[in-house]
Amino acid sequence: MLTIAVDAMGGDHAPIPEVQGSVAAARTQDVNVLLVGKEDVLRAELSRHDGWKKLPIEIVHASEVVTMEDNPAKVLRTKRDSSIRVAARLVRDGHADGLVSAGNTGAVMAIAKTVLGMIPGVDRPALANPFPTIQGKPAVLIDVGANVDSSPRMLSQFALMGDVYSRLVFHTESPKVGILSIGEEEHKGNELTKAASQFIRTLPLNFIGNVEGRDLYTGHADVIVCDGFVGNVALKVSEGLVEIIKHLLKESFESTVASKIGYVLSRQALKDFRKRMDYSEYGGAPLLGVKGVVIICHGRSNDNAIRNAIRVATESASERVNARIESEIARWQSENGQIAAG
Repeated sequence: MLTIAVDAMGGDHAPIPEVQGSVAAARTQDVNVLLVGKEDVLRAELSRHDGWKKLPIEIVHASEVVTMEDNPAKVLRTKRDSSIRVAARLVRDGHADGLVSAGNTGAVMAIAKTVLGMIPGVDRPALANPFPTIQGKPAVLIDVGANVDSSPRMLSQFALMGDVYSRLVFHTESPKVGILSIGEEEHKGNELTKAASQFIRTLPLNFIGNVEGRDLYTGHADVIVCDGFVGNVALKVSEGLVEIIKHLLKESFESTVASKIGYVLSRQALKDFRKRMDYSEYGGAPLLGVKGVVIICHGRSNDNAIRNAIRVATESASERVNARIESEIARWQSENGQIAAG
């Protein structure tokens, strides 16, 4: 079985959802879980779950906790025994095949880059977030917040990494790769998107050019590339839109349904909608470009999100996503130096 290290102290409501999600994963998935954090706290929380000692779960003690308010640079210097850093060392030293954290995103990225290192030929790591589409298969938006400012070469690296991830995890054959812009026409966009398009066209990808914000959900593109500033805004707007749609649908159903049968059917439809749009069903966003599987979750992740993040981590590890990214970056770097770092 693969082993996943879970930062059990990082989320907004830690360690309750981290422990609950880990127990659920250990019961239903073929995975070992290393719960990383303050041993006494985790042991007390685990004691609430009957039979947990028979599950493939182990506690790894870490004496320090990284808060959402902590400065990532300061965390690197001062909190060397934090749950995030101990989990990253477990991956680096081969004791775990991946890590999951709902903690401080900046700190997770900084620690992952420092402890695990970067894949050669990648300037910066990128967060790849899945979006549900009307085609039924998720589209991957990359980057959704790891890099506020990006260069054209970095966007071309994101495109290549997103292509590999879509192929291996979502089993998309020849993913359609687009760049997020303000219009489909080639001449539209800012200097970054125009220059990045020229880089991406040199890569062995199924590049379809510019795509618009609405294409996050249409399935027109399987991989959508953007800088982290734009991607994070798109992500947060989408999350807010989903919440208001769920609220309005519930209000509408409850106020207009006349019969008991209709109400039941409406509730089921709302439940199905929630499941399709619920971020927790996707677990978290992989941090691509580092030498190791790292899944970063929402700070407010519930137990279902943690359980699914563990699943995503095991899928990424079993499909050897990082190794494939490294080999493809190296191959195309040797043939076309435009995507080389530096």
